[in-house]
Amino acid sequence: MYNDILSIGPVTIHGYGLMIAIGVLVALIVSDKRAQKRGLNGEIIYGLVVWTVVLGFASAKVLFILTYLKDFLANPVSFLRMSGFVVFGGIIGGIITICTYCKIKKVSVIDYLDLVVVGVALAQGFGRIGCLLAGCCYGRPTDSIIGITFKHSDFAPNNVKLLPTQIMMSVGDFLIAGLLLYIGSRIEKKIKEQKELDTIPKSTDGRLVLIYLGLYSIGRFGVEFFRNDYRGNIGILSTSQFIGLLMTAAVCVAYYLIFVRKKEA
Repeated sequence: MYNDILSIGPVTIHGYGLMIAIGVLVALIVSDKRAQKRGLNGEIIYGLVVWTVVLGFASAKVLFILTYLKDFLANPVSFLRMSGFVVFGGIIGGIITICTYCKIKKVSVIDYLDLVVVGVALAQGFGRIGCLLAGCCYGRPTDSIIGITFKHSDFAPNNVKLLPTQIMMSVGDFLIAGLLLYIGSRIEKKIKEQKELDTIPKSTDGRLVLIYLGLYSIGRFGVEFFRNDYRGNIGILSTSQFIGLLMTAAVCVAYYLIFVRKKEA
């Protein structure tokens, strides 16, 4: 793959950055459309997306630094110039940002979490295409028919057939987004039916964000076995696998307390 998409004089458009920009734009459009359908404040969506992107990337960079702490301490300035993020850092930072922003604006945190989580999954799907173009987040060497070979990557080993873990993660993110859209539409339909005097659903129950976190964590845990770039480790697990296990456990507990136990009571 080749990361330099287009060069105009001194300006070069990189595939990684372009895919991230497309992902953010798609997330914004989808979130805005869903907000209009739900009767939620579109202006809050724009502010929410901007702050979530900015602080989410900052959080992803912080976790990346912690993962490579020794390298960072050895040469902080040089290290900060490197491209590198840890997605789980962005997810955690993004959730904190959304909760804080909604509290400041005095709107329902759950409503907007369930609303934007579809856009988040879509943005990640496009972002992983950017990873493929750049050659980062690459997989293990393989003789499989699905293997890909990089020729101009600054990250992946060139001229070696590798598992396309970027494609695996991208497809997974898009599938999660599609599932969330389907489940979300069914939840909204049910809410409409339960409101005799209302035609627009006013609230959801947080189910979508839990499904997203659970599925992403499980999927990421599995894909990590096929990755071949260093991502830090905690014991025998990579950093992302360790966080994924904690996230999955937290989602299971939350789902039980919110939905199963509440229903039993």
